[in-house]
Amino acid sequence: MELIKHECGIAMIRLLKPLSYYKEKYGSALYGLDKLYLIMEKEHNRGQEAAGIGCVKLDTPPGQEYIFRERAQGSDAISRIFANAHQRISEELAEGSDPETAPFVGEVYMGHLRYSTTGRSGINYVHPFMRRNNWSSRNMLLCGNFNMTNVDEIFDSIVATGQHPRLYADTFILLEQLGHALDRENERLFSEHTEAGLKALDLSHAIARDLNVTNILKRCAPSWDGGYVICGIVGNGDMWAMRDPHGIRPAFYYKDDEIVVVASERPVIQTAFNLQIDEVKELLPGQAIIVDRDGSVRIDGILPEGDNARCSFERIYFSRGSDRDIYRERKTLGSNLVNQVLKAISDDIDNTVFSFIPNTAEVAFYGLVEGVEDRLIKNKIHDIQRLSKTGNLTDENIANVLKRRVRREKVAIKDIKLRTFIAEGSTRNDLATHVYDITYGSIRPGDNLVVIDDSIVRGTTLKQSIIRILDRLNPRKMVIVSSSPQVRFPDCYGIDMSRMGEFIAFKAAMALLEERGMRYVIDSVYHRCKEQDDLPKEEVVNYVREIYAPFTDEEVAAKIAELLTPEGTRAEIEIVFQSVEAMHKAIPDHPGDWYFTGNYPTPGGNRLVNKAFINYYEGRTSARD
Repeated sequence: MELIKHECGIAMIRLLKPLSYYKEKYGSALYGLDKLYLIMEKEHNRGQEAAGIGCVKLDTPPGQEYIFRERAQGSDAISRIFANAHQRISEELAEGSDPETAPFVGEVYMGHLRYSTTGRSGINYVHPFMRRNNWSSRNMLLCGNFNMTNVDEIFDSIVATGQHPRLYADTFILLEQLGHALDRENERLFSEHTEAGLKALDLSHAIARDLNVTNILKRCAPSWDGGYVICGIVGNGDMWAMRDPHGIRPAFYYKDDEIVVVASERPVIQTAFNLQIDEVKELLPGQAIIVDRDGSVRIDGILPEGDNARCSFERIYFSRGSDRDIYRERKTLGSNLVNQVLKAISDDIDNTVFSFIPNTAEVAFYGLVEGVEDRLIKNKIHDIQRLSKTGNLTDENIANVLKRRVRREKVAIKDIKLRTFIAEGSTRNDLATHVYDITYGSIRPGDNLVVIDDSIVRGTTLKQSIIRILDRLNPRKMVIVSSSPQVRFPDCYGIDMSRMGEFIAFKAAMALLEERGMRYVIDSVYHRCKEQDDLPKEEVVNYVREIYAPFTDEEVAAKIAELLTPEGTRAEIEIVFQSVEAMHKAIPDHPGDWYFTGNYPTPGGNRLVNKAFINYYEGRTSARD
């Protein structure tokens, strides 16, 4: 319902055969480029602000370009970067060149889809980033799905080596850190092969051949605190993708004797290469998949695997629901809510319409409705047994029982994207109301209306649009259902959820503290957070959890409903949330729940949540100020 700018998408492709092989078998030397395009389009949900691609050719003679990059901003960035790449290829072919020598026709590819999660924008912040050098083994392309919580520490460490980063942003800083480690690896090999008597091109080729990406990653990764999948290509053709030790950000791969591919989501690889689910493997936490320039593939453990913190919100909202396991989990999230929903409508199934708020909540809606149907079947059995006992088991009475159904309708419709920015004040608010439309006649006046959404983070669209427009159908009671628990804490691992004051659950808890004369709790949390300002991140405690401690989940939910009910609403409004415990049962393999509990998997998370609260208390807007 509400756009959450979340984690980015990555794609990596390494062709393991000569380009002529793909031209003969698949009819095109652009096989790798075309597959990269398909993967990125299938991952378009992961980043709609910008996109970029990179390509490295192998064994290019000196004097010919072998690294290519194209980047663009905007929701149409994918189509534009590939159109530009194909135009450059066409221009080269028009001059009579062989397709295999054209730009962007190579063996190693990288793609990236970006959502800005730190407020920084502009083409300079669009991945992949590039490091240039006259030695092929010192060039590097870098992209990733990550946010580091300790950028300051990494920055200080590379400045201490004498480097001078151009910008203070985690991608730039990681590029410099990895670039420095790449230089050290080159210097190690330079000394080793010089002592062995190699010179000139022989020396250069030997360094390119023997470069060890594992050494580079093991030099840098121990200093990283955050959620990440970091991908790189060295100019010599080495390729890697590494996942954080807690598995916060997702990564999957497939390899055979023709190709290695890495992407953020499993079904994307399945679709692009027509694979069965078991053929696509998860890159485990702390591991890197590395493809050397000679095409050898290995999985190396760079960091020890930490506590499992695979992101639960990834399963609830971020990833495509076409993944087999995610589809099942989302249905379970919906079925988990049956008892709470039936309680909210006093078990009056006959006079209730069930619906969902487009479009990501649709699968959870199926699970909810199936659960209600199961309850209705039990009710029908009970009614037939009662008719039998009372001697009223007639065909007509049986038919009346059997024809009872769960009433499901498509009540809310996502309408055209209205240009609300052209208006001001009350006119703008009126336009925002109409972002959604309703299906008139879909419920009877006086019915209950249950609508399920995947999450309620800020509640803005609920208040400005959804509740207002649904109230026009004249329901007696409206039950808004969230398939996720209450989002209470900011994310710091790559999602645009970093400001405390934006969360409706936080607003509700703060309002309850004020109403009940507990302002001292707010002040105490602030002072305890401030006292930790100078502590190492490993010693910081998340005191923001104390804001919620005095209240039950139901009390916070009731206050959220009150805050989100627009003035003049006729229907009674109740909001039902998934419990954290039920969520974990539905998604057992992805226990990362810091959004809901404040249990951050890395020390940097505790530091940043405290900083976010300090900024809120002091009236600043950014969690990273």
